[in-house]
Amino acid sequence: MSKRKIIQSTAVVSFFTLISRMTGLLRDVAIAHAFGTRLVADAFFVAFRIPNLFRRLFAEGALTVSFVPNFTESLKKDREEARHVVDASFTLMTVLLVAVSLLGILLAPWFVRLTAWGFSKVPEKFELTVFLTRVLFPYLLLVSLAGLAMGVLNSLKHFGAPAASSIFMNLGIIAGALFFVQWCEPPVLGLAIGALLGGVLQLGIHFPYLWKFGFWPKIRWDPSHPMIKKIITMMLPSAYGAAVYQFNVIVITFLASFLPSGSVSYLWYADRVMEFPLGIFAISVATTILPTLADHAADKNEESFKETFRFGLRLILLITLPAAAGLIVLAEPITRILFQHGAFNVASTQATSSALIAFAIGLPFIAGVRVTANAFYSLHDSKTPVKVANLSVVLNLILCLLLMVPFKHIGLALAISLSSVFNFLMHGIDLRKKIGRLGLKQIFPTVGKAVLASLIMAAVMVILVHRVPLEGNFVKQVFALLFFIAVGAGLYFSSCWALRMEEIQALWVILQKRSLKK
Repeated sequence: MSKRKIIQSTAVVSFFTLISRMTGLLRDVAIAHAFGTRLVADAFFVAFRIPNLFRRLFAEGALTVSFVPNFTESLKKDREEARHVVDASFTLMTVLLVAVSLLGILLAPWFVRLTAWGFSKVPEKFELTVFLTRVLFPYLLLVSLAGLAMGVLNSLKHFGAPAASSIFMNLGIIAGALFFVQWCEPPVLGLAIGALLGGVLQLGIHFPYLWKFGFWPKIRWDPSHPMIKKIITMMLPSAYGAAVYQFNVIVITFLASFLPSGSVSYLWYADRVMEFPLGIFAISVATTILPTLADHAADKNEESFKETFRFGLRLILLITLPAAAGLIVLAEPITRILFQHGAFNVASTQATSSALIAFAIGLPFIAGVRVTANAFYSLHDSKTPVKVANLSVVLNLILCLLLMVPFKHIGLALAISLSSVFNFLMHGIDLRKKIGRLGLKQIFPTVGKAVLASLIMAAVMVILVHRVPLEGNFVKQVFALLFFIAVGAGLYFSSCWALRMEEIQALWVILQKRSLKK
């Protein structure tokens, strides 16, 4: 795809991801209202995080970064052969995921101990977490098959339905929080049932489009197919490399279980807010750029590969730098307005917003890794990201142990941010060793201008927050916060335009052309 096509596709994915993240925030608001940061909330978040980690391994490792480059290669050679690959992949993944889900249900107590060992000191909390983990493990099968369908459609350059699919998962959990909890005992079981319903909906939305493009999956047992073998070979190392951030989250969850009650929930809510810009922009760019990088790698077009890589990195940093600045400045009001209702009190807001600031520091680097990792996977290199991931996980653990004593849960969030900086820098160094000079000096002006524009925006936002306090009823506070965000975004993009940033001007041209067509 051309730069213009990449921006257009990113805009489509960003739009649906925005809706998804908004429903995700509504989901978390509903959970916070019902359960706050009490024992049952900690239990659900740990239980949901366990199959979610496996989802990252299977859905985002085996499929997004392992499946897409290999499927793209098959698609370029023979469409019928590509159908064969899809059928064999669906069949193999279904069998594998059913086995993993059954094993997860059986070994749930051990998974909970590995994830939150400190819960074993509170029998009631531990038993509830194990029960919820067993209920939620089938979610892994549903969402991973949805990830495979997403990989097929993204390779065909169709991004809308995959980006919209997670909206339905959020709606399922919202239904659980608002309705199912009233009919379940314990009530938190309603959230787990809602998650399973969301998984069914998330998978189902892809099938009409698979039918439309002629890739409706059929049962075909062929694990010895050469392309399936390549996918499997890349699967485990690429899964680990892609999920390193999630591994680090598991590490801090484990350590937070030894901290005062509520620490796991503070980190969960802060991470959910941070995932908002990460999902809308970073994942959107990474999703749309992966098939193009895979195309250039298959064609052995090194210069186009490097140019696309640089462009993706510029887009990522252009958005995540001001997003990080905005989250740091508005951490407290965002947390208060979103979550401080019902069982979520003032102390919960203060603790969660502090963790959010620590997470936000690493946002641009966490986002940047999405692009750098995809560059390696497009080149069928899954070993290098694993090597870097191992170092990053070790560094994160060391930093956690050093920072959790003086700073509690805030130190754990800061450890993830610092290890993400290391992860990003090491990816850049190793990619340069692999394919030569990347031409990163060309993106320095963009980064410098984005930093300057972000500082201007942050300075004005700090003044606004102190001069115009967010007070009044809930509706007034929401509109005031949206006003602050709109002012910040306007200031940032105005500054970028005044600084003559190429990407902003390209986006403006696309918007003008679309408005003329209408």
